[in-house]
Amino acid sequence: MTAQLIDGNALAASIRVDVAARAAQLTARGLRPGLAVVLVGDDPASAVYVRHKVKDCEAAGLHSVLERHPASMSEADLLARVQALNADASIHGVLVQMPLPRHIDPHRIIEAIAPHKDVDGFHVANAGALMTGQPGFRACTPYGCMRLIETTGVALRGRHAVVIGRSNTVGKPMALMLLQANATVTVCHSGTPDLSVHTRGADVVVVAVGRRDTLRADMIKPGAVIIDVGMNRNDAGKLCGDVDFEAVRQVAGWITPVPGGVGPMTRAMLLVNTLEAAERAASR
Repeated sequence: MTAQLIDGNALAASIRVDVAARAAQLTARGLRPGLAVVLVGDDPASAVYVRHKVKDCEAAGLHSVLERHPASMSEADLLARVQALNADASIHGVLVQMPLPRHIDPHRIIEAIAPHKDVDGFHVANAGALMTGQPGFRACTPYGCMRLIETTGVALRGRHAVVIGRSNTVGKPMALMLLQANATVTVCHSGTPDLSVHTRGADVVVVAVGRRDTLRADMIKPGAVIIDVGMNRNDAGKLCGDVDFEAVRQVAGWITPVPGGVGPMTRAMLLVNTLEAAERAASR
């Protein structure tokens, strides 16, 4: 058996086409969806991420604003910028790129973003909405993972899903989204003594720990759906995920590649959240 690749690039492209069409409809009514991205400091990876996000917005017909600030920016000044963007009617989504300089508390910044503009889905109001099954913005990476799983045609009801990782940005919201889809969910993490005990019986495995070869071929059930959220470098310096891809694809039923799997879907779901924020604004 060789696993079918789950093409995140293709799915993201189709989502962007839909976003562009809906954005054009809003713009024709006089309301162009807008996203503000705030970058503090000069982290190279962050600079690449925000450049892609702005490019995606422009390609989909969304208004985008990129604010660059020095690493010396104070927490008070950043909070003031967030409040100004909250009050800007032309901006429907506010994203502060992480990580922030060490002297700035990321939780204070996230909680300062208005929940109806929190298109990253990290604000406690949106996290709480996910917990209680209420409408709200979903964190982009797990939201994208759910869309990728949908393309396999595997119904999650009654299936066993294992999430490896318990971060607030991926692991925890991923588990909640899978629960909402009626999967039986196990969350594993650094304190789990034997991952394979849990993963060998799983129909779906989502790996999000940031460590290559976390999931190996002998750890999975034949035919399982494998979603690799990791982004690492191998010994040759090439991008790789958290999964031993070449070995695991010989056992799995479906698998996401790295790159070209989860990454483009994270960016696509940011567009979806921004568009939905604008649509909600238009209906108020």
